[in-house]
Amino acid sequence: MATSETNLGKSQESNIPSEESIRESELASIQHSLKFVTKLKEEFVCPICKGVVLNPQQNSCGHIYCFHCLRGLLESSFPSSPVCPVDRAVITPAEVFQDNCCKREISSLEVYCTNSPACNSVITLNQLQEHLRLCRYEQLQCTNPGCSEMLQRQYLQKHMTDTCLHRRASCPHCRQLLQISLIQNHVQSLCPEMEVECPYGCSNQVRRQKLMEHKGVCHEVHTDCFYKKFGCSVKDKRGNVKLHEVAAFSHHLQLVLKTNNYLEQKVEALQEKALRKQQELQTDELLTGQQKQVRSLLQQSSNIEHTISTVQRSLSRQKDSMSSIQLDVQQMSQELGPSLDELDQLKQSQDAVMQELLAAEVLREHTALMEENLNHHSSLLDLHTDQLSVNKQHLQELEVMSYSGRLIWKIENFRKKKEAEVDGQPSCLNSVSFHTGRCGYKMAIKAYLNGDGEGRGTHLSLYVVLMPGDFDALLPWPFRQTVSLSVLDQSSARNHQSLSFKPDPRNKCFQKPAAESNVAVGFPCFIPSDTLESPQNAAYIKDDTLFVKVKVDTAGLEQL
Repeated sequence: MATSETNLGKSQESNIPSEESIRESELASIQHSLKFVTKLKEEFVCPICKGVVLNPQQNSCGHIYCFHCLRGLLESSFPSSPVCPVDRAVITPAEVFQDNCCKREISSLEVYCTNSPACNSVITLNQLQEHLRLCRYEQLQCTNPGCSEMLQRQYLQKHMTDTCLHRRASCPHCRQLLQISLIQNHVQSLCPEMEVECPYGCSNQVRRQKLMEHKGVCHEVHTDCFYKKFGCSVKDKRGNVKLHEVAAFSHHLQLVLKTNNYLEQKVEALQEKALRKQQELQTDELLTGQQKQVRSLLQQSSNIEHTISTVQRSLSRQKDSMSSIQLDVQQMSQELGPSLDELDQLKQSQDAVMQELLAAEVLREHTALMEENLNHHSSLLDLHTDQLSVNKQHLQELEVMSYSGRLIWKIENFRKKKEAEVDGQPSCLNSVSFHTGRCGYKMAIKAYLNGDGEGRGTHLSLYVVLMPGDFDALLPWPFRQTVSLSVLDQSSARNHQSLSFKPDPRNKCFQKPAAESNVAVGFPCFIPSDTLESPQNAAYIKDDTLFVKVKVDTAGLEQL
C-alpha cells in the first residue's frame, strides 16, 4: 500500500504557528460535534479526548492520539512518564511519531456540515473548514461596533447595511460617519453644517459653526454706541444703535471736541513737566559725566604706574639671568670643545640610520601591498574553484538526466551510508531528478536504507516525489500515471524485486507542486533488510553497490 513519507522522532511542533496548526486548532473547537457519514472506526477515536483524532501521533504500543491531547498529557505527567490510557504502556516522547498514513485516511472521511440540517452538504474532513468559510448557514456575529447579534451568513450583509441599529451612516449635512441611532441627536445638537434659527431673534437661518460670526453682525444683538469711549451711554439693539449714531451726530461731535480739548490741556501740562525734568537731567548728567571722566583718568594713571614698575623689575631679573647664562656658555664651550667633533660624527651616523629606516618602511609598504594582491588573487581562485565544482556537478547531473520516465539509480558505499544513517546522520538519500518527457513531469527517488515509518530498522523504504518543473503549467493535474519501483538483481538470475502503485487523484501528493516538492509517496516496507543483504537466489548488493530502478507508465500521456 502506498503511504506518505513520515518524520520520525518529532513529538513537538515549531513555535511559529503554521497554516496546518491553525487549521487543527479550528477543528478542535468543533471536534466533538462532527457527524460522520459512516460510523467512525474505533482506531480513529482519540483515547484521551474521545473525539476524532486530529494530527495523529502514534506511540510504540500502536495507539494514536491527537497532537494537542498528547502534549497536554505529557505536560500534566511531568516529571514522571505518562502512560497510554488504553493498555497502560509507557509513552516515551522519543518513540512517538506523526502517523501521516492515518492522517490522510481521517482527512478523507466524509462529514455532514456542522450547520445541518439547514445545510445538507457532505464534504471531506479536510475540506470542512473551507466549506464553513462559505456556508450560507454559518452563524456569524455582526461586525458593527456595539452589536452582538448572531445571524446566518446569508442574512448578515443585509442586516449590517439595512437593519442593524449599530450600523454607521453619513450625516446628511456634514457627511460625518456616525452610528445610525446617534445621527438625529447629532443633527439637532452638534452638526456644524446644520442651519438653525438665529438665537438672538432675527429671522435669518445660520449654519451652527457660523453663529459666533453672525453674532458680530446680527441687528437684534444688544451693543454699545460707538461713541461710548467719548461719553455716550446709549446701549440698544445693533439696528437701533446704528440709527442713534446717525441721528445724534451733533451730540457725538460735541463729546469728541470736549474730550479733545481735555486731552490737549493734559498734553500741554505734561510737556511742561517733561521740559523741566529734561533740564534737570541735563545738569545732573553733565556733572556726573565729568566726575566719571576724572575717576577714569585717575584709574588709568594708577594702572600705568603699576605696569611700569612691574616691567622694570622683570628687566632687572632678565639682565641677571642673561649674565649667568653667558658665563655658563663660556664655561661649557671650554669644556666641550674636544667633544664637538664626536657630536658631528654621531649626527652623521644618525642621518645614515634614518635613511636605512626610511628604506625599510618603503619595503614594508611594498610587502603589504604584495600580500594584499596575493589575498585578492587567492579569493578569486577560490571562487573559480567553487564555480568549477558546481559546473562539474551540474554536468554530471546532465549526463545521467533521463527524459523517458525511467531512471536507474546507482547507490555506492551502501553499508557505510546505512551505518551513518543509524548514527543519526541524514537518513534520506535522494537521486538525481528525471522526467517523463522533454517537457514532462519532474520526479526523483528517495531511499531510506535503514527503513522509514513502519519499516524502520527492518526494511528498505523507497519513495517517489513530484518536484516543481519548468512545464507544470502545461501538464494535466493531478498526476495519474502508474509508477513502478524495483531493486535490481545483479546476478544472472535477474530476480528483480518490484512494486507498483497507481496515484489517488484526491491525494495532495499528486497535485501540482508549489514552491517546494510534494510529500513523497511509496513503500516504507519495500523489501526486508535480510532479504536485501543476504538473498538465497539473487545478488541485490554487489561490490557494496545497490541499483534502484523507477519506471513511469507514460501510456496515454500526451507529449507536449
